[in-house]
Amino acid sequence: MKVIKSVKPVNSCDCDSVNEEIVEKVKKEFPNDEILGDLSDFFKVIGDGTRIRILWALDVSEMCVCDIANVLNMTKSAVSHQLRALREADLVKFRKSGKEVLYSLSDNHVKEIFEQGLVHIQEEKGED
Repeated sequence: MKVIKSVKPVNSCDCDSVNEEIVEKVKKEFPNDEILGDLSDFFKVIGDGTRIRILWALDVSEMCVCDIANVLNMTKSAVSHQLRALREADLVKFRKSGKEVLYSLSDNHVKEIFEQGLVHIQEEKGED
């Protein structure tokens, strides 16, 4: 028989006083709801497993839909659908080279966010 212990949450605050200086500082710097909504949407877009795999591939190299589909073992249609969401979120861009359409990460900010996320995860797992 498994015994379940009652544990008080460590993230609760039992105090009644408020540090007004800190509260005011945070309130002054707090972004408006539209900005926070956009930030939430940003993380929702990159929170999809397929889209994160596409971002990983594009972090390595600029690629066409056919190459991405081949790397990820997906259909071109499925990749195109995901690329549309990434384009709408300004995470990827494309350029035409003759008949070919090549996709890449939108800018260095996207590259840095993606790569820092990888570093964070690898550190948590004890990988280098």
